[in-house]
Amino acid sequence: MSAVSDRLPAFPWDKLAPYKQTAAGHPDGIVDLSVGTPVDPVPELVQKALIAAADSPGYPTVWGTPELRDAITGWLRRRLGARDVTHHHVLPIVGSKELVAWLPTQLGLGPGDRVAFPRLAYPTYEVGARLARAGHEAYDDPTELDPANLRLLWLNSPSNPTGGVLSKAELTRIVAWAREHGVLLVSDECYIELGWEADPVSVLHPDVNGGSYEGIVTVHSLSKRSNLAGYRAAFLAGDPAVLAPLLEIRKHGGMMTSAPTQAAVVAALGDDDHVRVQRERYAARRTLLREALLGHGFRIEHSEASLYLWATRDESCWATVAHLAALGILVAPGDFYGPAGENFVRVALTATDERVAAAVKRLAA
Repeated sequence: MSAVSDRLPAFPWDKLAPYKQTAAGHPDGIVDLSVGTPVDPVPELVQKALIAAADSPGYPTVWGTPELRDAITGWLRRRLGARDVTHHHVLPIVGSKELVAWLPTQLGLGPGDRVAFPRLAYPTYEVGARLARAGHEAYDDPTELDPANLRLLWLNSPSNPTGGVLSKAELTRIVAWAREHGVLLVSDECYIELGWEADPVSVLHPDVNGGSYEGIVTVHSLSKRSNLAGYRAAFLAGDPAVLAPLLEIRKHGGMMTSAPTQAAVVAALGDDDHVRVQRERYAARRTLLREALLGHGFRIEHSEASLYLWATRDESCWATVAHLAALGILVAPGDFYGPAGENFVRVALTATDERVAAAVKRLAA
């Protein structure tokens, strides 16, 4: 029997190590705009909630506390316009990446089944299919896929890496197609509160789904909007007929969010002010980096939402990575997200104001 790791591609970020070393050699230090990990403080009210729940000697539940489920459903109604959502429409998860990687396996997919994802996409969609030994394919328009044996259709709006946003009309069309063909649609909406030149819409909105959650599930994360990447805090929302079996599987697997983290999520989802403050930080950094890249000869495509600028100099992404590394700036090569990104780089907005200012200065030199 081959090892599970044999099913997986090489871990892409390892290829970036020599360029990171080059960038780190800059006299003024590296400006790391590659991974997209939050650098700003965890909001104080969230830290306080975590501390207050620190004395949690018992096991937490996989489904979460009633207070957590109330907080999730309240946020879905308030921020996404979802209607008639109950506790049975939500499921806490241990960060969104574990769910993406293991969802095909937890759905019981395997050889003969197919998983589809955008042509430019988060690599873990493919990893999840490989772990389940299911087939996988990338699409430009999902409604042009052959629906035979297509068991899982990933959407990602706003997109990682491009920052592209699917319109309400596009989402409505895709949801209708998936339902017509009996395909489970899972929409990764982790950046939905970070729209800049577009107002992202959830597939949970009644204008998109016709007031029914049948056949649709969404993935949401607090990593970016609340700086909680270190907390591993996320959740699913959507069709109870899909979530109930997942809950049972995850109970058996012990896939539970820690009790202090659950309390922190309640505080984070109940407060919109810290999200506004963080959005303003990212908006200011985005403006500075965008203008600096354009002035340096880059072209920026999509990028109307999320925490990335999708930029190109119309050359190999690795040539661009090397060029910027020589300036002490590290970015992600576009081919990490599929062959279609071979001439692009992804530039994250997740650096301190001081480091962003340093990057702007170097790009202007």
